[in-house]
Amino acid sequence: METLQTTYQLAPDLKISRILNGMWQVAGGHGDIDPETAISEMFSYHDSGFTTWDMADIYGPAEEYLGEFRKRMEKQRGKDELEKIQALTKFVPNPGPMSRTIVEHYVEKSIKRMHVKSIDVLQFHWWDYNDTRYIDVLYHLSKLHDEGKIRHIGLTNFDTERMKIMLEQGFRLVSNQVQYSIIDQRPQVQMTEFCLQNKIHLLTYGTLCGGFLSEKYVGKAEPSKSNLNTYSLQKYKNMIDAWGGWSLFQELLVVLKDIAKNYGVSIANVATRYILDKPAVAGIIIGVRLGISDHKLDNSKVFSLHIGTEDLEKIKSVTSKSNDLFATIGDCGDEYR
Repeated sequence: METLQTTYQLAPDLKISRILNGMWQVAGGHGDIDPETAISEMFSYHDSGFTTWDMADIYGPAEEYLGEFRKRMEKQRGKDELEKIQALTKFVPNPGPMSRTIVEHYVEKSIKRMHVKSIDVLQFHWWDYNDTRYIDVLYHLSKLHDEGKIRHIGLTNFDTERMKIMLEQGFRLVSNQVQYSIIDQRPQVQMTEFCLQNKIHLLTYGTLCGGFLSEKYVGKAEPSKSNLNTYSLQKYKNMIDAWGGWSLFQELLVVLKDIAKNYGVSIANVATRYILDKPAVAGIIIGVRLGISDHKLDNSKVFSLHIGTEDLEKIKSVTSKSNDLFATIGDCGDEYR
């Protein structure tokens, strides 16, 4: 099979892996992670070509893990290898007064934890649109960008309406991180077109629905709450319920299993490739449970997979029966507000 693009030019001076390593799962609720094992595993991901890490200031020790990984990389392999790592993090403050001092304090904290001179992409999230001080945050972040502490400013879970306001005020944005999967296709309603027009890229999470989009759940009875033993499974089971329920989800899994079998890949590969091929999508964030489970080899199969038109129609024949999540939840990120 032809190998498809494994990297993406997010900005003129920044190339990222199309599959990013998501560090949410080290924050807790996904099993106990041993720091030494985790950092050792980070080297393994790097050597497999998965060099881009997605974190947040609120993801427990995620930034510290990245910082320790970077220190060891520099010591063991030198600066040239160190420069192959891309580090994306988030700024997720509680709404309230947002002075330059406050914003700079948290950015400096992330820089120190991550052992970087400048953050590749600082992705900003804000919990309450009614508190318009998110504009103050962007003003301060822009100043920190101009001073070289942030290379690029991105967003996390902002809707299209707020993105328009930001651009009208002259802010430069490189990306927005949003939920996007075969189940949740809300970005296609408004956001994709807006992003294409304004050269903003989408980084997507939830693409595998916390692991639900896998062979493990084909033909299985609907799990009870007690069976949902990670935060991800709890979150995405709610999304499946809103989308159309377990019976329709099973119908989708059967179709995906048949497609995956024909290509000699996994359901997760099909679900990932499906979103990677969507307009404006720069990369997919897949959670890494460092030292607990490993999907590097399976994930790499995505780059030699091309889903044909006939198979896309088979997927559409199921998703067309689902509820309209844009109508019931709203635009991207509205589930958090």
